[in-house]
Amino acid sequence: MDDPALQTKYNAQMANVHFSILFVKNLSYNVTAEELFDLFGKFGPIRQIRQGSGNATKGTAFVVYEDVMDSKQACDKLNGFNFQGRYLVVLYHQPEKMAKSKVDLQERKDNLDKLKKQHGID
Repeated sequence: MDDPALQTKYNAQMANVHFSILFVKNLSYNVTAEELFDLFGKFGPIRQIRQGSGNATKGTAFVVYEDVMDSKQACDKLNGFNFQGRYLVVLYHQPEKMAKSKVDLQERKDNLDKLKKQHGID
């Protein structure tokens, strides 16, 4: 984009998209999509909910709101909320932070392998 005003508007819209997505942890493995829609829908219209189903993602979900203010209200009210006997952890989705953590993890694994070789540990 050559127009700085359009670039600024685009950047603001993209920031709002990221902040309209919540990452939810510590969900019961038995929670249904309907129960999540009921809970999170109290704060505004929801575009999508995606629940983790693999071993590494069970008990998590992404909740996408239509409006960033609805996601802010849900995050503020539901983080630490006791739902089905578990305290929810509700965070704003930060894809750049998640990508960085994957790189950091690989660096730590490489460093661990190097130390194991250095000290003769299998």
